Amino acid sequence: MPTVSDVKRPAVKTSGASTGWIVPAKVVVFVAALYPLARLVLLGVTDGLGANPIEFITRSTGLWTLVYLCITLAITPARKLTGVNALLRFRRMLGLFAFFYGVLHFTTYLWFDKWFDVAEIAKDIVKRPFITVGFAAFVLLIPLAVTSPKAMVKKLGRRWQTLHKAIYVVATLAILHFWWMKAGKHDFLLPKIYGAIVIALLGWRLIVWLMGRNARSTR
Repeated sequence: MPTVSDVKRPAVKTSGASTGWIVPAKVVVFVAALYPLARLVLLGVTDGLGANPIEFITRSTGLWTLVYLCITLAITPARKLTGVNALLRFRRMLGLFAFFYGVLHFTTYLWFDKWFDVAEIAKDIVKRPFITVGFAAFVLLIPLAVTSPKAMVKKLGRRWQTLHKAIYVVATLAILHFWWMKAGKHDFLLPKIYGAIVIALLGWRLIVWLMGRNARSTR
């Protein structure tokens, strides 16, 4: 699930020797990204999910969705700060892992918590703000995941750029979802940490955009 800058920047051509590390690195990242799922499976078969397994799974998959959203948003700043253009080659995969854990998070709620009771789910979405924003974030993630392949990027053209700006809205809604979920227990440590990360990542983009706008206006 690449971000808007993927389309605007032409592909960087590098020698085979300098990019030979990318494929094995992708394999390592892919396997590492499956760790949260493997951990849940292991805890499940060893009765390690605690007194409330459904809540444990729901919160774990939700947190990892947020983690991979943050990592995906961090790729562009990391590329600019390090000059390693090959980092962009990992962004789509990491974005899709954010969607993957989002699907697990929503499925746990839909299946094990509500048992596919549409009326109860609709009532939750309307009456509970943290469910409302969480559901909105998940819905917005779906078209981003569906249009992440390169073929869709070419097919949609400029419309793809507009669509994928929604990743910023998704990250903001995810933080609100996390914050309001923790509000009942007055446990704001993790929401504050991840909120600060998202603010920094989006703030960096805003600063870069303003600098670029000022540079163009002075030409």
